[in-house]
Amino acid sequence: MKQHQERVEVRTRGRGFVDLTSEAARVVAHAQVRTGVLVAFCAHTSASLCVQENADSAVKRDLLAWLERIAPDGDARYEHDDEGPDDMAAHLRSVLTGASVSIPIVAGALALGTWQALYLVEHRTRPHTRGVVLHVLGQ
Repeated sequence: MKQHQERVEVRTRGRGFVDLTSEAARVVAHAQVRTGVLVAFCAHTSASLCVQENADSAVKRDLLAWLERIAPDGDARYEHDDEGPDDMAAHLRSVLTGASVSIPIVAGALALGTWQALYLVEHRTRPHTRGVVLHVLGQ
C-alpha cells in the first residue's frame, strides 16, 4: 500500500469556486498509485470542498445564489459576526457543502465524470489563502 500527502495553498479572490482538479491530478500522478482514493480536506471553517459541474459556469452561479438564500449574509438572527456580516453565513455554507471529498483513483487517474471537477468553495467575500490537504492511498 502506498501513501502520499501534500498540503496545497489555494488563493481565492473572494466568494466563489476555485478549480483544484489539476492540482489533485498532479498529486495523484506524483503518488504513482494506480488504484486507490484521493481524500481532499479543507482545513477551514468558512471555505469548503465539493465535486461539481465543470462545463457550464451557470451551475456555480446558481449554487452560490442558492447558498445565499439558505444562509444570507448579515442575518440579524446570527450571534457570531466577529469578522463582518459574511462571517456566520460563511460557516453555515461550509457546513452545507462539507470539509472533505473522496475521489476514487482508477488506472492512475481521478475517476471524475466527464463534467465533474474538484472545487474549493470560498464562502467569504474577501480573498483568502486556504490550506487543502490532499492524501492519496492505494496501490
